[in-house]
Amino acid sequence: MINIESYIREIPDFPKVGVSFKDITPLLQDPEALRETVSRLIEMIGDEKIDKVVGIESRGFLFGTLLAERLNAGFVPVRKPGKLPYKTHAEVYELEYGKDTLEIHQDAIKKGERVLLHDDVLATGGTARTACNLIEKMGGKIVQCNFLTELSVLNGRKRLKNYDVESLLIY
Repeated sequence: MINIESYIREIPDFPKVGVSFKDITPLLQDPEALRETVSRLIEMIGDEKIDKVVGIESRGFLFGTLLAERLNAGFVPVRKPGKLPYKTHAEVYELEYGKDTLEIHQDAIKKGERVLLHDDVLATGGTARTACNLIEKMGGKIVQCNFLTELSVLNGRKRLKNYDVESLLIY
């Protein structure tokens, strides 16, 4: 069994002093580790039927598309403002030092579709919570919020307490 954590490089003081960035590029570069990671993310979902996988910009796209393919589901990107070419739903959310916005295409999720939300990291939970709000606004049912890594000290699960939250690696 592959030790996935050994493929995640820690970069101190990036992008700013005091932050210890978890760099997943070594994991992405190794085909065997990549396959194993996708398999383990799929295992966390169990036998749940998934219609759409929603990936959060931008690193959520990396595994999100692979998960969608393996689950025989569609893939839906959630992006920053102005990046999606069609009509969108948008939601503003609070950051530590300001506000940001996420958008999703208005026709991306149909009422009643079963959705897996995926991102590479669960930190404070604000971005994931906003994506959940957009999915539910469109009538989607969130089956699971699925993450490659979780920074437990930031307590992001608290914002997602009404959902099944699974993380492959917890720091």
